[in-house]
Amino acid sequence: MSDQGRGTLIVLSGPSGVGKSTVISSLLARRPDIYFSVSFTTRPPRAGEVNGVNYHFVSRQEFERMIAADELLEYAEYVGNYYGTSRTVIEHALAEGTDVLLDIEVQGAARVREQFPGAVLAFLAPPSMEALAHRLRSRSTDDEATIARRLCRAAEECEKIGLYQFLVVNDKVTHAVEELEAILRAESCRVCNRKAVLERLVQTCGQA
Repeated sequence: MSDQGRGTLIVLSGPSGVGKSTVISSLLARRPDIYFSVSFTTRPPRAGEVNGVNYHFVSRQEFERMIAADELLEYAEYVGNYYGTSRTVIEHALAEGTDVLLDIEVQGAARVREQFPGAVLAFLAPPSMEALAHRLRSRSTDDEATIARRLCRAAEECEKIGLYQFLVVNDKVTHAVEELEAILRAESCRVCNRKAVLERLVQTCGQA
């Protein structure tokens, strides 16, 4: 949390199979003060995923109702499925001074940056496209046609890395988490995020 009393919005993006879920779980274990926003999606749950924990799984009809009602901060369609973030939940948490972490796609990240210029955007990348292909196949959840689409989309996403402030390579989970923590520490030290400290210094200087 910044010293000015409002939380920091952290956006983490990366291609399917890069290991975002594992990195996020490890980060939250080390930083339980961060609120992880659970996204809504129309894709079916994978084995082991829990509704309300990994995602809010909804029908396409319900998702499109949420779009029409302007209930989403951002949304995007990825490999035939919708993904989106609740606007109300995010704004409330930030106002309460809680740092909020979003796991969203490149399209959604661009929309969030438009609405929250102060958001911290980080892209989680694989060590190589070969490593990403291996990870996708080792999950055994998709057929070769789907994997090919995901790899094609990953290449397109990597071309958008310049839209982000930070690039983290997930060659090792612990290393990726340490880099994300370093980014958050650096962000909290920005002058604009330490207005309370600055005000105290100015007052002290005036009294000296």
